[in-house]
Amino acid sequence: MLQHDLPFDPTYGCDEAALRAITPPPKVDGFEAFWQQTRVESDAVPLRLERQPLPSPKPGWKLSTVSFDSFGGHRIGGWLVEPEGACHGGLVVGHGYGGREAPDVPSHPIACLFPCMPGFHRSARADLPSDGARHVVHGIAAKETYILRACVAAMWSATRALAELRPDTVGRLGYSGGSFGGGLGALAAAWEPAWRCVRLDVPTFGHHPWRLRCRCNGSGQAVILHHRRHPEVVEVLRFYDAAVAATLVRAPSLVVPALFDPAVPPPGQWAVANALPGARIEAVTAGHFSAPQEVEDNRRVDAAWTAVLAQAGVIRNAAGAGK
Repeated sequence: MLQHDLPFDPTYGCDEAALRAITPPPKVDGFEAFWQQTRVESDAVPLRLERQPLPSPKPGWKLSTVSFDSFGGHRIGGWLVEPEGACHGGLVVGHGYGGREAPDVPSHPIACLFPCMPGFHRSARADLPSDGARHVVHGIAAKETYILRACVAAMWSATRALAELRPDTVGRLGYSGGSFGGGLGALAAAWEPAWRCVRLDVPTFGHHPWRLRCRCNGSGQAVILHHRRHPEVVEVLRFYDAAVAATLVRAPSLVVPALFDPAVPPPGQWAVANALPGARIEAVTAGHFSAPQEVEDNRRVDAAWTAVLAQAGVIRNAAGAGK
């Protein structure tokens, strides 16, 4: 047990055996139809893709800002980072509820598109909140208006944009995202056939019945407080359960759930991990919390992800990654 001074237990009384036994909640009637229709409507939106080169962040790499239209009238901004030389595949990379102020340089010679979700940084809008606690309940009164619907669709639009920007990566695209981006990734992956592999780190939005019982210091606490005032919102949340969506994902996946996490309760993370068919699960000691084992955990997870990328053909092979 990690030492902490939090006023609650970030393991929620679950050891690893108990976490591995958690299954997703029942699927609400109309779940698949709702998301299939959302995908159809999303694909009907012309991207109106724009790209603007920026100075290189590192020798051997090119950087651009990108923007494109997405479902719900949102204009999505982000960054494209791509190698100057050979590029085998590509990734759409999600972000956490802190948003994204800048892109990263990939560890492998692949093109990465870093979209900002509606409301955050390069996708900011005056009528949308830019902090997790308000964002996570924005439009939550109805499944059609909940902001997470537009965020999931933004991932699909980003995938279309990456395929248009780098047509040489088509057939070798994947997704990686953590926390907020992990939950969105699970919801999006069920309906994104272009993704050949998926990585979800400490994913949120899994098993809402569990989450509504778990005090935390992340965005889930805002949902708990909103639910106390508006208990009927549980019917909307059933359409946004990442663990339910995970049962429909067919792409090879790596899931990185934590055993201890004060921001995203581990029972929800493990509900997603356990629901993904054939997922490679690499448990980490802690999420959203510093732990002595962090360096070793990260090394092990990165090696597993390299293997998944190679198996999916997004990078050429594990031995040659990064060369």
